[in-house]
Amino acid sequence: MTNQEIAGILYEIGAYLDMADVSFKPRAYEKAAEIISSLPDSLSDVYKKEGTSGIKKIPSVGASIAETIEELIKTGKSKYHKELKQKTPVDLSNLTRVEGLGPRKIKMLYHKLGIKNLKDLEFAAKKGKIGKLAGFGAKSETNILKGLEFLKKSGGRFLLSEVLPLAREIERRLNNIAGVKKVQIAGSVRRGKETIGDIDILIISNDADKVMEYFVKMPEVGRVLARGDTKSSVTLKKGLDVDVRVLSEKSYGSALAYFTGSKDHNVAMRQLAIKMGYKLSEYGLFKGQKQVAGKNEEEIYKILGLDYVEPELREMTGEIEVARKHQLPELIKYGDLRGDLQIQTNWSDGKNSIEEMALAAMKIGLEYIVITDHTKRLAMTNGLDARRIVQQGKEIDRVNQKLKIQNSKLVILKGSECDILKDGSMDLPDEVLKDLDVVGASVHSYFNLSEEEQTNRIQKAMRNPHVDILFHPTGRLINRREAYAVDVDAIIRTAKEAKTIMEIDAFPDRLDIKDEYIKRCVDGGVKMSIDSDAHDISHLSVLEFGIMQARRGWAGRGDIINAHPLREMLRYLKGRGGDK
Repeated sequence: MTNQEIAGILYEIGAYLDMADVSFKPRAYEKAAEIISSLPDSLSDVYKKEGTSGIKKIPSVGASIAETIEELIKTGKSKYHKELKQKTPVDLSNLTRVEGLGPRKIKMLYHKLGIKNLKDLEFAAKKGKIGKLAGFGAKSETNILKGLEFLKKSGGRFLLSEVLPLAREIERRLNNIAGVKKVQIAGSVRRGKETIGDIDILIISNDADKVMEYFVKMPEVGRVLARGDTKSSVTLKKGLDVDVRVLSEKSYGSALAYFTGSKDHNVAMRQLAIKMGYKLSEYGLFKGQKQVAGKNEEEIYKILGLDYVEPELREMTGEIEVARKHQLPELIKYGDLRGDLQIQTNWSDGKNSIEEMALAAMKIGLEYIVITDHTKRLAMTNGLDARRIVQQGKEIDRVNQKLKIQNSKLVILKGSECDILKDGSMDLPDEVLKDLDVVGASVHSYFNLSEEEQTNRIQKAMRNPHVDILFHPTGRLINRREAYAVDVDAIIRTAKEAKTIMEIDAFPDRLDIKDEYIKRCVDGGVKMSIDSDAHDISHLSVLEFGIMQARRGWAGRGDIINAHPLREMLRYLKGRGGDK
């Protein structure tokens, strides 16, 4: 089983235990799942090398969880998971996708109304049965129907973060087959799309039959759709389609370009080739019957008079014309980030201490982080008031001093994710905000305001002289909740005028702002930050998805303030000037 599949089972065990009102254990399974889902190494490989002792070395994995993981690796199933599911036989993975439905509410819906799946949920909501339950009400019922409609519109697509680790795991395994020379993930995964419909993998191998035999028999495969000599297609147990193609070296580059897409980009490339007297296909670039390019992508672009277009840009947003003029931007690179400007700790709704988050940030090479716990209005998160902000500042000073003594170069900055109230004022007074290094403002309430009201509210907060960054500017949750109504162009103009930084929230179900808005910021000279929005040490790894999103929006290193050293980053903030 892949790490993602193991993590999914552990999440469900935790949720079933939560339904049963078990203390402590649900969080233990949830935390183990969070860490496992972001591990760089395959748990199956760890187990092969070190057995259960290696599994137990993973943070938050105790003896009982390690036994469950061992069973999953050996058999692909968990008796414990099966027993819990039999007690409450509900489709947790899909029901929890509906905004506002957690394990305990799902349990109530099952016991009171017999709801097991999305179909049952929709039927009960449309009949008005849910609104009559204690703890729900008419508003909850309306929101459930909205959530179900939104899920239908998402078309069953998967988050990039759900697919990329799995695609890389399959890529790694295929690379280990004897005779395989090269493996490359293509399609929308390679382009870094925020949601994915399927996986395309291209291979150069001198033994295609061995590749196909292995691929169709992978343990994740639920159904084999086609098994050919050089192409096979399967549907994984989680419902995702995967295609594998074995290619010749001479056409590998042209096939990679073709199967990377996008469709519109490919059409434009073929039309350009025709205008220049060539024919372009997945088999190569041809002049008459002679193949003149195709071994790699770069030579195809070059012969057609274009600079090489990075995969993330291939969406027909002007990239071909700009490539013809040799004016493509130098995109921000993976690894360019020097700091993370939005991190939550156990002072509010995070899982780790300030020191633990700092040490984890050091391990991935960051030079600075900003602690931005929630403020008091979000009572459910144990948000900080003015008094606790001061206390937290003292703890940050203590940890900074400890790190300094240990010759660490990491610096922890004092910050806040301060709630924007309904009227646009801030949840903490200005005399508190002015003493912080970085202030982020965010919307967590009143999502249903009109576009004009929401826009005015956010603009007022952005114009506050102590607000540096607008966190997750549109409030969307991909595949779960649409963005609130807001005039994004007006927000971007205000960011320019007020010198407010626009955030690219890298958390995979946010990726907020969208790539098209990032490009508008780039074109408008508005600076941005890429932040993890981490609530756990394992979340720091999501910065990669933020960089992908930034690249899709044509952002370069100069557009992203935390791609720069600390003193330089601070100069982009209002009134900070690098003096703090």
